[in-house]
Amino acid sequence: MIRAVGVRKSFGKLEVLKGIDLTVEKGQVVCLLGPSGSGKSTFLRCVNHLEKIDSGRLEVDGRLVGYALQGGRLRELRDKEVARQRRDIGMVFQRFNLFPHMTALENIVEAPVRVKGVPRAEAVRQARELLAKVGLQDKEKAYPAQLSGGQQQRVAIARALAMRPKLMLFDEPTSALDPELVGDVLDVMRELATEGMTMLVVTHEIGFAREVADMAVFMDDGVVVEYGPPSEVLVTPQHERTKAFLSKVL
Repeated sequence: MIRAVGVRKSFGKLEVLKGIDLTVEKGQVVCLLGPSGSGKSTFLRCVNHLEKIDSGRLEVDGRLVGYALQGGRLRELRDKEVARQRRDIGMVFQRFNLFPHMTALENIVEAPVRVKGVPRAEAVRQARELLAKVGLQDKEKAYPAQLSGGQQQRVAIARALAMRPKLMLFDEPTSALDPELVGDVLDVMRELATEGMTMLVVTHEIGFAREVADMAVFMDDGVVVEYGPPSEVLVTPQHERTKAFLSKVL
């Protein structure tokens, strides 16, 4: 589903990604772990072209992200073409980014109707199913300000799922939540994993990664330091940098 080869990204003189090679198979849950500033979130944003890579190749479901190959050279896609690609990639951010003037139901209905042309009645039916899926069927008329952080994040997940994506990206989805609200969001993500959704997750929730991930990726200083099953990376890490990180967070 995702193939990254030699992906590099700089902001000015600061090189944030220094040649990322990574493969995510369809149906896999892959967790990106590592200290702040290691490049995890930047890489995630490159996957749906919110950030443009400087070099390397990045493909989602066999197609280059943000570019097309023409005559042996890469051409950057127009904004409309990039937006069309993003319809297949759901993204959930640290901050929930819900429309404050819309109810939970309206937040979920908006994109399928406006972007995909789904009839409104059908979009409403699907939105109610998704609210039930994330345990918020009784909150469809609530505005974001009337919801807890955990509830807002679950609405954000439902909103992303409303586009029927083939890939879900999560950028530290629980980091802005009070500790007692984290579990409800992780439960929704666990259910998505059991249903076979391909997920790339930036997280500090080591327990979640150990339990749910098919692969764990430890990043530091813009490179992939260690990659493999959680039972190896998190239990018997091979690299000293991984061991030092885990000793502080476990």
